[in-house]
Amino acid sequence: MRTVDPARHRARRRHIINVAAELFAAKGFERTTTAEICKAAGMSAGNLFHYFPNKRAIFHAVFEDDEPEDDEPEGGATKAERLAAARTADDPWTALLDTVDLLAAPATEPHVPALVMEAMVQAYRDPELDALLSRDNDEERSTVTALLRRAAAAGQIDPALDPKDTAAWVMALIAALYTSTATDPSFRPAEQLPTLRLILERFLRHP
Repeated sequence: MRTVDPARHRARRRHIINVAAELFAAKGFERTTTAEICKAAGMSAGNLFHYFPNKRAIFHAVFEDDEPEDDEPEGGATKAERLAAARTADDPWTALLDTVDLLAAPATEPHVPALVMEAMVQAYRDPELDALLSRDNDEERSTVTALLRRAAAAGQIDPALDPKDTAAWVMALIAALYTSTATDPSFRPAEQLPTLRLILERFLRHP
């Protein structure tokens, strides 16, 4: 029996996810065909189905995949690990801003905003995808809420702000970065990140 090299298997799987994500962002889930994914990935359908049973599984994997890239600057930490570390950071205000940067940064990548918009559309008709996205969003929001609560207790932000309500607004501002990028060709997310930080500082700090 042929043995499977785990590292090679992960690399091939990631390759499929990456090329499929670009197609999904450009054409949408419905209009992207398995044949196009195979061509972009440089493999046959039989080989592709060795990694994923169908196109829907590939689309889900785009949003499930949390393996660190080889060149990530955070010591290979995944997003989940970085969120967990933020919750216990010594300085909750700095950790909050770093978390906002973490969640907003993908909006600056070429295909991500359109892909996020497509995921929102597909989630309406795919309960499993909706649950997956909801779990991810809940983890992000709970981290922001915890950091707001700690920052208020430390006197770093306005204590009159309700942590849960304020977290909802912080997440809404981050989401607006994605929707504006996906719908407005003149919008430059990388140039807007400092403005996002400034808005949050003026909103959250003591009046």
